[in-house]
Formats: sequence, structure tokens, C-alpha cells
Amino acid sequence: MRVTIADVAQAAGVSKTTVSRVLNTRGEVDASTAAKVRHVIDRMGYVPSSGAVGLARGNSRTVGMLVPSLTWPWMGEVLQGVVDTVEAADFGLLLFTCNRGAESVARFTHQVSARAFDGLLVVEPENTLGMLTALHRDGLPVVLVDDRGHHPEFPSVTAANAEGGAAAARHLLADGRRRPLVLTGPLRFGCVRDRLAGFRAACADHGIDVGQVTEGDFTEADGRARVGALLAEGRRFDAVFAHNDLAAIGVLGALRDAGLRVPEDVAVIGFDDIPVARHTEPSLTTVRQPMREMGETAARLLLARLAGHPSPSSPVVLPTRVTVRGSAPAR
Repeated sequence: MRVTIADVAQAAGVSKTTVSRVLNTRGEVDASTAAKVRHVIDRMGYVPSSGAVGLARGNSRTVGMLVPSLTWPWMGEVLQGVVDTVEAADFGLLLFTCNRGAESVARFTHQVSARAFDGLLVVEPENTLGMLTALHRDGLPVVLVDDRGHHPEFPSVTAANAEGGAAAARHLLADGRRRPLVLTGPLRFGCVRDRLAGFRAACADHGIDVGQVTEGDFTEADGRARVGALLAEGRRFDAVFAHNDLAAIGVLGALRDAGLRVPEDVAVIGFDDIPVARHTEPSLTTVRQPMREMGETAARLLLARLAGHPSPSSPVVLPTRVTVRGSAPAR
């Protein structure tokens, strides 16, 4: 069984606050008491959590971050933005993933109970919004990166997804494309619905009805398989707007397999602007999400909240823009 700060306090005959002050090397504890507490710590093998170390000063100067997985292609950019910001403020970062499902969530909630961090940044794992809302209501400051259209009651930072979809449409229309195919991500995500709505609205402004829409799962393999199947059915289109870059890379492969040229026969636009987009053949035109800036902004919001400043009442929306490359060049 794990030894707690309460166990140490009881064995040493002192309060938990006294133990915490010893851990923090605060000067309020006399030398003999401090020596007794350190002896008990050594004897019991107690390993202090960051929450215990920070108890005496009322905070841990540590921020938690909960993410679904580190394998998402843009997660590194978000994380770098967070790290740069919290370290500049002399805070530490505890990172939690949900790679192991319920087991990961249980480990995370144990750290919440141990007060291991002062506030939480979240890239929302599936089916955790209810838990996060409850934690926020219980007093834990929470900031979400990309609210997926759920509009939680705590602050969030997102990209201008609808405008990004509209910009993709305008770019294709300017190149004379009139028969687009849209390969969405999972439609349960708000960002996907926004991208599709923006694309459709911009096309409608030019009298174009977007009749070819297929729902994908954001993976390269799915993008290749879905577009390959549509081409095999005899479906024809002169442009593809894929809702992320991995799916767009799959689309490039499917078009190549079918003997179609990009961009001469079909133009392709992705969404995200992950590093590999520069190195496809042809290089991928894409809507850039400011992922590092989203991490930085979310971290600044959380640090401001920890400093006692009010949080914004509506989501912070950062701009997107089309990065033009070979798969859909500008005319």
C-alpha cells in the first residue's frame, strides 16, 4: 500500500502541514522536529507527490495535461506550445494519456485526488467531458484545446474551422473546380461539422451544390480506401477537400493508383498542415491550424486563471489559413 503524507504525520506525531513544510525546507519547523520527520520519511519509504510538496504554500506550481494519445500527428505541436508557456512561468507539467482506457482515467483521477497539479489543460479524450465538467465544478481550473463543438462551461481554445472550410472552397473555386468531393472526419465532432458547413456555404455563394460528401475516420488508410472505392464506382470529381492531412495523403495515393494526375485532373486540399504535408508528392495544399499557438493560448488562459484573473466567457478562436503547395496551386 502506498505511504501517504497522513501516514508520515501520524507516525511522527505532527500535522500534515508540518510534514509538508519539512518537504519544502521551510524554516518554520524547529531542527529536532524536522529531523524526526525526515527519519520517519526514510523509515517508511515515503515518496512525496508534487501535491504534497506544494501543500504548505497552497499550490504545486504544476499544471496537468490530459490527452487521448501522443500519436496524433499534431499533438507534438500543441504540447510544445504548452511546455514553452508553462516553463516560462516557472511551472511544471504532468502529462496524462488515455492509451489504456479506463485504467488511464483511473490513474488520472487518483492524481487529481492527490492534488498533484493546480489546473488542467485538456485535448478531450472520448467520453470524458462529463468527468471534466464535474472536476471543474468542484473547483479545478480546466481549459480545453478544441472543444469539438461540445461548448463546455469552462474555457476553450479552438481554430476557425468554418472559415478554414470556406477558405478551402474559395481556393478551389478560384482554380475553376466545380465538382468537389468532401472527405470529412467523424461527424460527431463539432470541428468536422463546422468545416463542412463553411465549405458548403462558400460553394453555395458561387452556385455550387456540394453533393458528394463521404464520412471518414481521419486516417490515411481510410482516405485511400474510400476515394479508391468511389473511383471504382465511376464517381467523378475535380477536387477533394479532406478534413485532415492524413486522409488527404491517402487520397493522393488513391488518385495515383487510379492513374489520375494531381493537380491536373484532381486538386487536393487537406487540413492541419502537419510537417509531412510538405513532403508528399506533390506537396500538399492544406488549411493550417495554428496548433502550437492553440497550446500556448490555452496554457496562458489557465495560468491567468490560477493567478486569479477571470476566464473568457466564450471560446477563444484562432485564425486558420490556406497554405498553398503543389496539390492545389493558386491560379
